[in-house]
Amino acid sequence: MVTTADTKVGIAQGAWRTIDIVAAAMIGVVFGVAYWGWSSAYNTLVTPLTSLLGPAQGLLGGPWLIAGVVAGLVVRRPGAAVFAEILAAVVEAMLVTEWGWATVISGLLQGLGVEIALALFLYRRFGWPVAALAGAFAAIAEWCYEWHAYWVGYSVGWKFLYLGFFVLSGAVVAGIGGWLITRALAATGAIDALPAGQEAAHHQSA
Repeated sequence: MVTTADTKVGIAQGAWRTIDIVAAAMIGVVFGVAYWGWSSAYNTLVTPLTSLLGPAQGLLGGPWLIAGVVAGLVVRRPGAAVFAEILAAVVEAMLVTEWGWATVISGLLQGLGVEIALALFLYRRFGWPVAALAGAFAAIAEWCYEWHAYWVGYSVGWKFLYLGFFVLSGAVVAGIGGWLITRALAATGAIDALPAGQEAAHHQSA
């Protein structure tokens, strides 16, 4: 029996289609608004508690990594994750957060992290283990930027503890969470014209 974690069905072939561009753009815009909402909540609820949370605040970073994972799983074309994450970051910046346009740098790095994970499997496997790896890689890529951008003055030990929490959040919240979102979208039929939807239809008819 073929499981979702093992499947190779549904990989996109050839040049990008209009539907692929539109889908990746919609994912980017929707999650850009969600990122802005999470940023607002983070600044209001979490920032006052950072001294208590310490490096464990990395557990709260996963929500900012979801766009790239979902775009990569849904569109399944090289560059989809980067495109969606950059667009999400632009939307978030336009809606105004304390990080301003620096979010675009984060979006690029996070998207690249997802792309690296998918490229390791030649864009042919999209189950939850690969999605979790994609979320983890996105966290690592972002952490490399945050090391110098946000955590200046913190000890190396603190930064690596933060990385451990951040990677866990990336793998579970963005990775597995993004995989579950993709499955839910496929179940509704909303992405039938895209590889993830075609894969779901193939399994239903098998």
